[in-house]
Amino acid sequence: MATRVGIALGANLGQRLTNIRVARDMLRGLVDPESLYLQAPIYQSQPVDCSSDAPDFYNTVIEIDYIGEPYELLQMTQAVEFRLGREAVYEQNAPRVIDVDILYFGSGVISEEILTIPHPRLLERRFVLQPLNDIRPNLVLPGDTVTISEHHRYLDSDEPPLTLVQSIW
Repeated sequence: MATRVGIALGANLGQRLTNIRVARDMLRGLVDPESLYLQAPIYQSQPVDCSSDAPDFYNTVIEIDYIGEPYELLQMTQAVEFRLGREAVYEQNAPRVIDVDILYFGSGVISEEILTIPHPRLLERRFVLQPLNDIRPNLVLPGDTVTISEHHRYLDSDEPPLTLVQSIW
């Protein structure tokens, strides 16, 4: 049985739009091409908790029907990152060619060092909440009682507004 899975994609090095498209296509290759697929617009955001000279990010969220276990998907998302040139050992919040994060995995909750679902900073980041709100405003994450739309509406963040890069990509 397929599970609805939200995945954030971000890039701030190299050909950002191309990197996000290739990552999306690789992830779509993991699922039935006829399954329900959602894709948010791509936004540009200023880096959060990065060095002051870090380039702006392109960010988006996709949602797929995934058949398998969360740790299998984690291995696949990491393989996408490495295939696109992400360093095997990297510092947190450093610039990157691609970042692929599992945001939620159906109604699953995992809290371990290697994988935390729902993503622990999902509700704190405009660059994740806004694209997720575009495709799943009524989603309520496991263990929560408030919709993504409400979280987005009342987000308390110093992040500046996002800039729309591309609606259809």
